[in-house]
Amino acid sequence: MIIVMKQAASEEDVEKVKSKAIEQGHEPLTIFGVERTVVAVSGKVIEDNRAIMRLLDNVHEVIPIGRPYKLASRSYKEENTQIKIKDLIIGGSELALIAGPDSAETKEQTLETAEAVVAAGGNGLRGGAFKPRTSPYSFQGLGEDGLKMLKEASDINNLPLFSEIMDTQHLSMMEKYVDVLQVGARNMQNFKLLEAVGESKLPVLLKRGMSATLEELLLASEYILARGNENVMLCERGIRTYETATRNTFDVNAIPFLKMNSHLPVIADPSHATGDSKLVEPVALAAIAAGADGLLIEIHPRPDEALCDGPQALVPTQLNELSKKVSSIAKVVGRTLN
Repeated sequence: MIIVMKQAASEEDVEKVKSKAIEQGHEPLTIFGVERTVVAVSGKVIEDNRAIMRLLDNVHEVIPIGRPYKLASRSYKEENTQIKIKDLIIGGSELALIAGPDSAETKEQTLETAEAVVAAGGNGLRGGAFKPRTSPYSFQGLGEDGLKMLKEASDINNLPLFSEIMDTQHLSMMEKYVDVLQVGARNMQNFKLLEAVGESKLPVLLKRGMSATLEELLLASEYILARGNENVMLCERGIRTYETATRNTFDVNAIPFLKMNSHLPVIADPSHATGDSKLVEPVALAAIAAGADGLLIEIHPRPDEALCDGPQALVPTQLNELSKKVSSIAKVVGRTLN
């Protein structure tokens, strides 16, 4: 359930609500809004307990939650969450265009790619240093050396850096280099990892698992939110279906559904969704039209030389063209890009 406090509620009133929730066998979590304070209570709550909560001082409303995800829901927080990362605010009127290589390969390649992102009007840099690959014989990333390359490129171009974390043991190291921790599709239900990034001060980009339902994605976000990290972004990156013509099936329905039912920002990844650079642009534009707060795009100066996922990477000139078209679509849906 969600307990909405009156504007006049004191800290003592809030503490009494939390104490009562604990007494009832639940774990409360408080969010302090601009106008009101809200207390979220997890677990199955009987009507008698809700009735008791209504009797406490300065309780405005007690809202039962029918869905299993609570902290990510619109019932818990009506206004959109906005996440500030350097000069970028995700979840507001400006769209995020986060682009970069699938993997850092060399210092020159990483710097060249970051410069291309800035030239195209991008406002975020993505890049992998640890790569979860289906085959153990595929390129696995450069590890900390890759993070150092990406960090340098990020700092020179003043771009917030998004990079994937694969293991809880990497957390303290990655916090030295990156601005956003990305949890990949294969780790969406790695609950120990979700709890670890939930205790980090860095924002988290959570990708939908390749066979996950939207409820499972939102429940995965609850693990992070419940640990105190409120800066969570959801990412639709395509799901596995019976269709084999594309790498995955991009679920455009997911974007408006998530925006209607959750306050968390939603990012679209058309690169991994399609696996084909020729399909990236139309899918990206569809995602913005559907309400996505930003895009995660792979680019490479020479895709034919890429050590990982070259076929889905745009070249810098293609990113420029995509950026112009995204700006046009953005105006139609009341958003901006730069």
